[in-house]
Amino acid sequence: MSGATPHGGTAEYRAASPSATAEYVASFRSDICHLIILPTEQCNFRCTYCYEDFSVGRMEPGIIRGVKRFIDQRLDDLRLLHLSWFGGEPLLAADIVEDISGHAMTAAGSGLRYIGDMTTNAYMLTGAMVDRMAAVGVRGFQVSLDGPQDLHDRTRVRADGRGTYQRLWDNLLAIRSGSAPVTVSLRVHLTPANLPGMPDFLGRLRDTFLDDARFTVLLKAVEHLGGPNDATTDIIDKHNRSEVLARLASIVQTPERPGSDACPDTPVCYAARPNSLVIRANGTLGKCTVSLDSPANDLGRLRPDGTLDIRNDRLRPWLRGWESGDERALHCPADGFTLGEPVLLHIGPRPSEAS
Repeated sequence: MSGATPHGGTAEYRAASPSATAEYVASFRSDICHLIILPTEQCNFRCTYCYEDFSVGRMEPGIIRGVKRFIDQRLDDLRLLHLSWFGGEPLLAADIVEDISGHAMTAAGSGLRYIGDMTTNAYMLTGAMVDRMAAVGVRGFQVSLDGPQDLHDRTRVRADGRGTYQRLWDNLLAIRSGSAPVTVSLRVHLTPANLPGMPDFLGRLRDTFLDDARFTVLLKAVEHLGGPNDATTDIIDKHNRSEVLARLASIVQTPERPGSDACPDTPVCYAARPNSLVIRANGTLGKCTVSLDSPANDLGRLRPDGTLDIRNDRLRPWLRGWESGDERALHCPADGFTLGEPVLLHIGPRPSEAS
């Protein structure tokens, strides 16, 4: 999943300025469980800035059983179960998403709040697929766009090198025309190359989608996150990045949405939260969806019986910001590791969802 995140449906914390106390309480509550699940680590795209190596395939039946049993074992203690689907491209394993999500939805019953969301490249997000996902409670989607078609099709390409823009746009229009009870966060990636055309493109997004309350726009500057093209990927200078983001965010403001949510404050990364866990397709447990191959992010294994074999010595560094009070370690717990970890993506439920 090339530089994307699971958003506020699929994974951004979007509180305006949550207090440290509220963040602490939401992060340490044992009655909240946030699982970021990778049903497959294969992808039908080969985005030029992607950091993944696609070395892991689909989740095996034993791991699927383990996820379900883990959920079952936690149900009695939970008020909120949040499943975020990531990849790879999770819709390449839509059957696994339906299997686990359907199990969670049924098991949750009426006494537990259940949230499902997904980070997807949207190539397979047809109207029929949206209905399938919504039926099992996956109702928030984050979809990445790299600008107008001529620019998007240079960077977000299929595995065979062909463009993807028109298919994505058609799928988004189909959602816009339908009535599915879903939300869509349009994550717009910013680079020096696409900045000149971005005002017109954002205006088009605003005029096409933002009169529908189900759609939002999220602006994100492309980062160096690893991968074969990292050295040749241009990024926006960090010294004027905030100014650029603020200027572009004003374009997607509407009378109905005067306070744009396009550049949300993300003070605490999902990876710093004790009640958030990544389950990879091979059953490896982690905290971060970017540093997939880092030894520091290999926390243990999910067993087929649903129990977790976790190395606490590797877990503690991800949580160190709560003890030290270091805001940087909360914003990106991998920043400062000795292994040269990249900046994390921010994935997780809104703190308000936990109240």
